Formats: sequence, C-alpha cells, structure tokens
Amino acid sequence: MSLDDKFNAAVKIVQNLPKDGPLTTSNSQKLTFYSLFKQATVGDCNTERPGMLAFTEKAKWDAWNGVKGMSAEEAKQKYVDEINSVFDKAAEEIDIESWLNQIDPCIKENLALLGKH
Repeated sequence: MSLDDKFNAAVKIVQNLPKDGPLTTSNSQKLTFYSLFKQATVGDCNTERPGMLAFTEKAKWDAWNGVKGMSAEEAKQKYVDEINSVFDKAAEEIDIESWLNQIDPCIKENLALLGKH
C-alpha cells in the first residue's frame, strides 16, 4: 500500500472518530493532525496569522506554521504514525475490537488498511 493510500485511510479515521467515548483526540492532537494535513495537502502556511481574538484560528495557524519546511511525504507519514500511536495507546486502556464494533464501520475498515485491527 502506498503512502498516499495510508494517508487517505488515516484521514478518514480522524474525520470519523466519535466526539465522545473512550477514544477521542485531545485539542493538542487535533492541532497536530490539522497541521500535518495542511502541510501534506497545501504545503507551507500561506496565510496571514489571524488576529488576537481569533484564538482557535490562531492556534491552528501556529500549528501549521510550526511544520513549515516539512515535505508532503514526511507530513503524510507523520500523520499516519500519529493515528497509529493514538490507537496503540488506546489499546492499552480499552478493548479496541469491542469499541470498533460499536462505531462507524469506516474506522475499522481504514484501520485494517493501516495494518491495525
């Protein structure tokens, strides 16, 4: 499986993770996924930094700008590695198989593409 295929599978997982439950992503992880996705798909940050009161947008801009210079391939690989890490850590705390059977089947299908579960 190509890196692009793995990246696309990882993106589908992140986009379909439930908002609540035993496996969610922290704000820090969300910023990491955002910055790596933007770097992989757009390249270096190409917008002005948002104003003082735009807290969320500024955090997203800072995260994306923080990976400036990283190649698209490296960003894609780090994105895949990050979602694998999220599931590896979660497997230490919850029964992943049972959880996967209770949520959107898209997540389980794409995890299988990554060689997980």
